[in-house]
Amino acid sequence: MNIRETLEQIEAQTLVPRAARSAETRGRDRDEPEDDLRPSYQRDRDRIIHCKTFRRLKHKTQVFLAPEGDHYRTRLTHVLEVTQIARTIAKSLRLNEVLAEAIGLGHDLGHSAFGHGGEAALNKLVRGGFDHYRQSVRVVETLENNGRGLNLTIEVRDGILKHSKGEKGELLRKRPKSRALTLEGDIVRISDIIAYVNHDIDDGIRAGIIAADDIPKPIRKTLGQTGSMRIDRMVRDVIAQTLDCDYEAIVMSAEVLEALEELRRYMFDTMYFSERVKREVEKAQQLITKLFEYVVANPDDYLDMKSDEPVERLAVDFIAGMTDRYAINLYETLFVPRPYV
Repeated sequence: MNIRETLEQIEAQTLVPRAARSAETRGRDRDEPEDDLRPSYQRDRDRIIHCKTFRRLKHKTQVFLAPEGDHYRTRLTHVLEVTQIARTIAKSLRLNEVLAEAIGLGHDLGHSAFGHGGEAALNKLVRGGFDHYRQSVRVVETLENNGRGLNLTIEVRDGILKHSKGEKGELLRKRPKSRALTLEGDIVRISDIIAYVNHDIDDGIRAGIIAADDIPKPIRKTLGQTGSMRIDRMVRDVIAQTLDCDYEAIVMSAEVLEALEELRRYMFDTMYFSERVKREVEKAQQLITKLFEYVVANPDDYLDMKSDEPVERLAVDFIAGMTDRYAINLYETLFVPRPYV
């Protein structure tokens, strides 16, 4: 028995029946030999961490565009916070922690420069629209590894696809058919919002847009006064409620879920749609639109024209892959006059 088989045996002996076991994966698009050290989900996690798209997340917006302050979140730090919360929940429930980790690390690979503002701009520019979760799957299936993709397991790709909630989407899907294929995938879905509403509050306070005492008192009473208290309250609630329902689904109590939904609404109304944030987002969207139009008009300079895909689709892939600073620098090169020396 090699090391991988030993680790798979440990999973079989220690994880609960509803856990996704590495040895029982639904497989990959392309068959490949098993590794003698790492089970399937561990290989997926490693492939995500080592891919170029993952590294670019460090220079992509979370809320504040191209922040110069050292302590504002970026898309990379968000992904790490989501993953840590998901691992805590999965491990406490004796589900597959490594699967949750792989999904968490990969869930935002398709985010464009300038966060959701950039996403909204691209959505208007290409037929069929643009969503960061679908683009994340496209990254791991098609774009990474020089067009070969990462060949991840079905469970990881499904969790990436189904993580997003948007402004008004269900935090926890009610219909079983709409949930992720695995409980681990649904853990990442709820971990995503647990992470972002709390770290975005922290960044909003740092930026002077909101104050801790501005959060409505009923929300603070239910969830806690500080970010760490709120995260702890929600994580413990997910674990307790999921155990109480005997793993029928990843769930929250009605009280905590309602407070979390109220907190999300508060953040959209007070911060995400605030005039200060919106002004910068509008500038970023104009920048994205100009770059898209220029690239489509000059495809040979930027795109692989040997591809059979439409130029607009290739242009979206190119622009979605940009970091904030790359997009700004390219815009300045193309559209801002240089002083004559």
